[in-house]
Amino acid sequence: MKDLNASLDNWIKDLDNYSFEQLTAKPSPELWSMGQVYVHLIQVTRHFVEQAAICAGSNENAHEEASPSARTVFQNNDLPDTLLQGPPSNAATPQPESKERLAQGLKKIKERLAEVEPLVTGSTFGGKTKHPGLNYFSATECLHFAEIHLRHHLRQKKRIDAFLQTAQA
Repeated sequence: MKDLNASLDNWIKDLDNYSFEQLTAKPSPELWSMGQVYVHLIQVTRHFVEQAAICAGSNENAHEEASPSARTVFQNNDLPDTLLQGPPSNAATPQPESKERLAQGLKKIKERLAEVEPLVTGSTFGGKTKHPGLNYFSATECLHFAEIHLRHHLRQKKRIDAFLQTAQA
């Protein structure tokens, strides 16, 4: 959970590097802007923190397993270095309302994580929730996956940063 907090801190700090115009600039019509990446990260990270809280308070699905692909992700502590096709709902990821709302969203996740962390570390339950593509995750796996997911998007961030540099030149 220390790594998840550090990753969130990095994304919050990096927001200072962008104007709102840069956050909403898209490399192409079918690719996300940096702001859309932030919106996505807030939505997904919030979801996994809440899933961890659910797991920490239940034994539901305790017998279920993560998929072999998920086990590989956890073993490697990383998602594959490939462009992944997300669910169709990703196409509806909105542009951010403001830079401040993005920072606020990330800070709220940190606050919620501070509430959930003691539940997870002190839990006597072994519940799991279903990930749409990787089967079942425990509370600690939900938080671990959230951090891996944040790092995975650093590759996308680099590509968008390169686009923004070229667009400014």
